[in-house]
Amino acid sequence: MLSFVKVVENGSFAAAARQLNLSPSLVTTHIKSLEDRLGVRLLNRSTRKVGLTDEGKSYFERCLQILAEIEEADQIAESSQLKPKGTLQLNVAQAIPPVITPALVEFVTRYPDASVRLTVTSRMVDLIEEGYDLAIRLAPAHDSSLIVRHLATYRMVVCGAPNYFARYGRPNNPDELVRHNCMLFYDSLWGKEWRFNGTHGEQIVRVSGNLETNSVVTLRLAAIQGEGLICAPCFMVDAELRSGQLVPVLTKFMPFDFSIDAYYPHRRYVSARVRTFIDLLVAHFRGANWSEPAELHARSAAR
Repeated sequence: MLSFVKVVENGSFAAAARQLNLSPSLVTTHIKSLEDRLGVRLLNRSTRKVGLTDEGKSYFERCLQILAEIEEADQIAESSQLKPKGTLQLNVAQAIPPVITPALVEFVTRYPDASVRLTVTSRMVDLIEEGYDLAIRLAPAHDSSLIVRHLATYRMVVCGAPNYFARYGRPNNPDELVRHNCMLFYDSLWGKEWRFNGTHGEQIVRVSGNLETNSVVTLRLAAIQGEGLICAPCFMVDAELRSGQLVPVLTKFMPFDFSIDAYYPHRRYVSARVRTFIDLLVAHFRGANWSEPAELHARSAAR
């Protein structure tokens, strides 16, 4: 179609070929193929000039409209790669929303043509099948087709309220947890088995308690109220550790580093909204220290 329009505008096959950076024979093939498919002659050819047939005139006008719309569509697509637009379909783990909300607010404030649809799930979703642009998870995804961007490092922490420890004492060894009320996040990869680094390597302690839930909010609030102990990501209870509402225990037995990662489908072109939001997250998490619950509590207590 573009070859046809350029032949008409330039008045010759040779001139159209030069403008399109094609050979004259290829332009001729394009026009013949177009006419054969339509079953009509679009151009009258002579040794001196090329002119439109009656059918060619009406077809030429429509081609101009169609090609202009294609060019406009290309410009829209290209501009979307420069400035975030549209809805970012975002899936995150249960504990993630509080720590990414500042980045979310900055994103929608800075880019008014963009919006976010945030879904929280315990499980890792199928990004392509379920229509998500991006996922932020605490556990590794096993889909090798996804691109992974590391955002932050954290450790798990066992903690409880001061009034809980006043009543039941503090565990000094992971084995002592069997005598404590350990409240459980039942969608955790660990389940009822909390993992520690013991004197002889990894130590697994099977714990139990009077509360099992897949709500991280419920677990945190129950712990603050002194109901029992929880094993949580440091960032989930960061404010409570700093304020002294929760106190970390067994920290020397939990040296394992875990990762908060962003996952998105392996595509040639990543949309501006995905790329920009990930960059905001990286900047937001820069300098975050969620690996030292004991030091956090010590600084808080000193104040």
